[in-house]
Amino acid sequence: MEFGLTQDQTMMQESVGRTLERVSPLDAVRKGASAFDALLELGVPGILIPEREGGLGLTLLDAALVAEQLGRHVARAPFLASAVMAPLALAGTPYPKKLAAGEIKAGVAVSEHAAGARDGAGITAKNGRLSGTSLFALDADTADVFVVADKFGDLHLVERRDAAVVPLATIDATRSVARIDLDNAPAEKLGGSAERMIDAGRIVLAADTLGAGTRMLEKAVAYAKERKQFGRVIASFQAVKHMCAEMAAELEPCRALVWYAAYGFDALPGESRRLAAHAKAHTSEIGPFVARTATEVHGGMGFTDLVGLHYWFKRIGFNRQTLGGPERARDDAARAQGWVGN
Repeated sequence: MEFGLTQDQTMMQESVGRTLERVSPLDAVRKGASAFDALLELGVPGILIPEREGGLGLTLLDAALVAEQLGRHVARAPFLASAVMAPLALAGTPYPKKLAAGEIKAGVAVSEHAAGARDGAGITAKNGRLSGTSLFALDADTADVFVVADKFGDLHLVERRDAAVVPLATIDATRSVARIDLDNAPAEKLGGSAERMIDAGRIVLAADTLGAGTRMLEKAVAYAKERKQFGRVIASFQAVKHMCAEMAAELEPCRALVWYAAYGFDALPGESRRLAAHAKAHTSEIGPFVARTATEVHGGMGFTDLVGLHYWFKRIGFNRQTLGGPERARDDAARAQGWVGN
């Protein structure tokens, strides 16, 4: 039994990492550059789309490995919604082939459902039309279509021209979210499950946080080996050693948790809700700890734009609350295990 990545998965992750290193260095992130075109050359937008529809036909674990690299490089790209969540809902329609080819991009509006605001909040559906408002639609700036969950969790497809899209500012400049206003907008009913789509999104967000946290740890260790105080590098100070060791000790279990949740999404569908919720909840708490501690290792330099730690810090903060914070995720895990009545 294999407990690690396959050679193909390792090569794919390294290839994505090299590509992002080339096209999305930190100065490009500061300018808001997108890595989408470079990822399209690797086929990443079609990573979960079957080969018969022009995609790569890979698993969610493969998508999570890509997400790790996106978090590691704080890359701006419509991956979470357009490449992971939307294809699950659009299976059986003509859209996956267009997504894989990069002809269109998709946004996803399920925040109310993910946060548990059901039966009375969000979008209402009637006679093939949708009305209402959905906050924090993901990958909204470049989306041509939106997958929208109504207040009961049913999924619908809405063309961008039929929706009023109002961009929203968040702490993370590398992500795009918007408020979607629908006024009797025509919509196509989709199959699939909103919960399963949310589970996939939570796992990918957890993987993104893992990548961002790992990079912050590496930067903290490298800085500690160079920065000198009192005639010695600060890495020789016991307090700094303890800070770096604590970050490493907290991050390492996250890797196994995220990878197993991603594996279980395809191999253990009956357990995917619980696994996804636990992965999201745990990394959502460890990520901010690592971000804070890595910043503290840098001292006053950690808050400067020159070092740029705040890009990873903010990305981790965004990941924490998107598709439900750790409290909501743990509630979903408890419900999946039958500990809380539905």
